[in-house]
Amino acid sequence: MLTLNEIKSMLNLKLHPTEGGYYAETYRSNEEVPVDSLPSRYTGSRSFSTAIYYLLTAETFSTMHRLRTDEMFHHYLGDPVEMLQLFPDGSGRTVIIGSDLLEGMRPQALVPGGVWQGARLIMGGRFALMGTTVSPGFDFKDYEAGKREVLLDSYPQFHELIYALTK
Repeated sequence: MLTLNEIKSMLNLKLHPTEGGYYAETYRSNEEVPVDSLPSRYTGSRSFSTAIYYLLTAETFSTMHRLRTDEMFHHYLGDPVEMLQLFPDGSGRTVIIGSDLLEGMRPQALVPGGVWQGARLIMGGRFALMGTTVSPGFDFKDYEAGKREVLLDSYPQFHELIYALTK
């Protein structure tokens, strides 16, 4: 069995600068969508699509954040991941990303643009290697970090997870 350090090394994973966990960009389209062809929420042109590897460990989590663009998560190996999604209408849900279909897990999970998201390993998990695909492609200008107090005020029914997934 591979160690976490071997996985990080083999896939060239680095600490994510804003979100937590480890990542490596694996694809960025050479073609771009011009800004005048994108919805007004974008401030410049974007690659057609981007993809990354994303690794969570028992010591890391994906802090609450949102993107302007839809993001599709793909579970490759390891333990299940619990993801919190908070919608603009005040509702929310948890999604379990993993490979045990009989237990209701799914190997893919969509986070629509504008939806707050955060994730952590299921209790007792060691690691999860995932990937994400974003189209139009990811740009750090589209990333917004969640503020604990604001999210707690807006989504009090998810207090425990918001507290766990913010700093």
